[in-house]
Amino acid sequence: MTRAALLRQIQQKQSYLCIGLDTDIGKIPQHLQQHPNAVFEFNKAIIDATKDICVSYKINTAFYEAMGAKGWEVMEQTLNYIPEEHFTIADAKRGDIGNTSAQYAKAFFETLNFDAITIAPYMGEDSVRPFLEIEGKWAIVLGLTSNSGSKDFEQQQVLQQQGSSMLYEVVLEKVAQWGTTDNLMFVTGATKATDFATIRKIIPHHFLLVPGVGTQGGSLKEVTQYGMNKDCGLLVNVSRAVIYAGSGEDFALKARGAAIAYADEMGLYLKP
Repeated sequence: MTRAALLRQIQQKQSYLCIGLDTDIGKIPQHLQQHPNAVFEFNKAIIDATKDICVSYKINTAFYEAMGAKGWEVMEQTLNYIPEEHFTIADAKRGDIGNTSAQYAKAFFETLNFDAITIAPYMGEDSVRPFLEIEGKWAIVLGLTSNSGSKDFEQQQVLQQQGSSMLYEVVLEKVAQWGTTDNLMFVTGATKATDFATIRKIIPHHFLLVPGVGTQGGSLKEVTQYGMNKDCGLLVNVSRAVIYAGSGEDFALKARGAAIAYADEMGLYLKP
């Protein structure tokens, strides 16, 4: 998907909501538990209930890989069910030596046909480059994440010629040189919203994928205040707070209601 197509969706729907399909079979409604394809049936209902509200779906591959071969089938079924207009993200956090990353890129961009994949940049440029070389696809590189462990490495001071910076700042500045605003995004956690002003000084025009709103306690208002640029430049992911908004037979209706609440707030922020 092109940047222009994504921006059209945001403007048309007045929403920059990404819904995370981090589906845990142990948390889906009990009436679906015994279904032979329970996870897909749950995902299908969530997608049907929210597809007119959100612009993107993010599939956290760990929840599917944990099911073995069946999980990969369900992931592919789910991806194929998502309407073509939506920006699809494989939250797989891949990144390895070049020839291995090339195979990961083939797996998620050609075999499974996701629009984007999350990347861990620790191994450097040759581990990220293969994901940037496929036209129409996006690498979403980890920048400043929402977890408490981000302080262990990401927020450590690194001494440079011009002074010291946090490691995540070095990563943002360096990785931004490898791609463009048309094929490269960055993960920045909603629980670090006040750091977005610094982040925007380094990467003013790139899209940010923002997890951490909802169950993790991140503020949509603060994320938007500090992170939005003139093109919006945000995909705010909400997972559990939407997909598990209800646990009964009306779970999809409850999910829709939760998604609408987020999108309505986003609509206020998108108005000129």
